[in-house]
Amino acid sequence: MQSFAQELGALKEKLLTMSSHAEASVRNVIEALGQRDYDLALRVQADDAVIDRFEIEVDELAIKLLTRAPSANDLRLITVAMKIAQNLERVGDETTTIARRVQDLCRDVPLKLVVDIPQMSIRALQMLKNSLDAFVNQDPAAARALIPQDKPIDLLNKQIHGQLADQMIAAPDTVLRCLNMMVISKSLERIADHCKNVAEEVVYLCEAQDIRHKGSEEMDAGPAGDAISS
Repeated sequence: MQSFAQELGALKEKLLTMSSHAEASVRNVIEALGQRDYDLALRVQADDAVIDRFEIEVDELAIKLLTRAPSANDLRLITVAMKIAQNLERVGDETTTIARRVQDLCRDVPLKLVVDIPQMSIRALQMLKNSLDAFVNQDPAAARALIPQDKPIDLLNKQIHGQLADQMIAAPDTVLRCLNMMVISKSLERIADHCKNVAEEVVYLCEAQDIRHKGSEEMDAGPAGDAISS
């Protein structure tokens, strides 16, 4: 029978493997969109099943470990692992949504309107990488710094939706292509939301402080202990 420490290590390893699959899925779907690569979009869609399976395996192992966790730190790590796995699974769902829309776009002529989807893609992918690095390194400062990066992506999404709405009015024959681009933009914005969620879980893991739903001033204050001593 494996020791608790060995099984906890296996949980971390499984979550990290799931993370690498989620990151690859985002990277591949962005490439499929940029290159109009129908086959790559199909592969991204098919790979979602792998991410789904990892979430189930992480949850099963985490539930098993919860009954044996010897310390509050271990309990936090196990529960955070489950929440991060859930967010990664939803990242996979969003990449699947994008992949389906890419397939639709590949069947039509390219939209001449230039919207800043590439910039959104770069920012969302970087947020995903940084949030996972913050977890691996157990770096709450990096996690806190990441959280506000969600706002520029929200703004880009609104700008892109406005541009596409104007395009649909000006050229009704582009409506379906514009709607597909809107869905892609929204999915990228949601991926950034999930990265923000992961960062918040890293802060909870490292500082035992739940900063969800708090304003920027409260988050900037840092750990509760720091605020008291200042």
